[in-house]
Amino acid sequence: MAIYKLFPTKDSTIYSRYPNKNTGLDEILDVSIEDATASGNPQANRFLIQFSQTEISDILTNKVGNSLWSASLTAYLAYGDGLNVDTTLEFYPISQSWEMGTGKYAYSPEYTNGVSWVYRGSSNTTAWATSSFNSYVTASYSSASKGGGTWFTGSSNLSIVSNVTSSQTFTYFDDFDINVDVTNIVKAWTSSLIDNNGIIVKQKDEFINSSSYEVTLRYFSRDTHTIYPPSLDIKWRDYTWNTGSSTQTILDITPAFIDIAENPGVFYPESINKFRVNARPEYPVRVWQTSSFYTVNYYLPTSSYYAIKDLDTNEFVINFDDQFTQLSADNQSSYFNLYMNGLQPERYYTVLIKTTINGSTLIFDNNYSFKIING
Repeated sequence: MAIYKLFPTKDSTIYSRYPNKNTGLDEILDVSIEDATASGNPQANRFLIQFSQTEISDILTNKVGNSLWSASLTAYLAYGDGLNVDTTLEFYPISQSWEMGTGKYAYSPEYTNGVSWVYRGSSNTTAWATSSFNSYVTASYSSASKGGGTWFTGSSNLSIVSNVTSSQTFTYFDDFDINVDVTNIVKAWTSSLIDNNGIIVKQKDEFINSSSYEVTLRYFSRDTHTIYPPSLDIKWRDYTWNTGSSTQTILDITPAFIDIAENPGVFYPESINKFRVNARPEYPVRVWQTSSFYTVNYYLPTSSYYAIKDLDTNEFVINFDDQFTQLSADNQSSYFNLYMNGLQPERYYTVLIKTTINGSTLIFDNNYSFKIING
């Protein structure tokens, strides 16, 4: 398995309350509903995010190839309030180009040199379309707040564009982090059926005069000073089981001892490392042999997976995945490849291994740690 994280080339929030305000350099992406009361003046906040098409094409062509792959958009919640029992976010590919700008929400006077609710470029220059849309394109706004972006609805009969919409519904007890499948959006971009102008994120219910729809969701942006920038995660299945002439057997005894090899402990963000997994029974069966039992390595069963955690926060950076974190095997050992580009520099991480032996699911977390350093 492999996971490659791409970070945004640009992102920004647009506010119906402030139709000309640009927030391209703000640390927060806002997808909230404000003043949703019987006053008749509900307001909507949406955010736009874009990733490099050159990077996406390079990964899919030169790394993924013909492997099974998927893409997901991730963003981390900074603040949430007024949550409903169910809250749904919608994700659409943007149909028009836009400029990020250099404004922030708190700037006074406000900056207008980039995308806003009314304009997709500088103020008083290029406005978002509000009528006469191209085929399969739409927008959504109140009569008093025209603008807010344009996007493909996925309502065409084209084989790929017909499925470009995505959504994520949160229940009240969810953590409200965004982790949504956008594979079909990425496929539409790479098929040249639509241009990559990024993704617009909005709440499903907007401009409704009811306090029950006043939901605040704010996420960290590309300009955050935290370890939680949003990303586009491209995952592909590079699992192989090709042990050649190896005489090693599969571990089928518990308790077991697991160790990670090929871990120098320090990596640059550009590194790609092959971690090897050494495995053996913790208490070997007594047999007559002329060499040390502890020099004999075993393969882990095929139902074995890895995960990566941040040591300080104890949060999963890469979680166990039956499709995309399965351990491979060659004539030396079980192993997995890890791209370090998606890990924040100057932080420590640890490797976890999950396997199933004789019907028991075991997780090994023995401080197999490493650090990413600035290069």
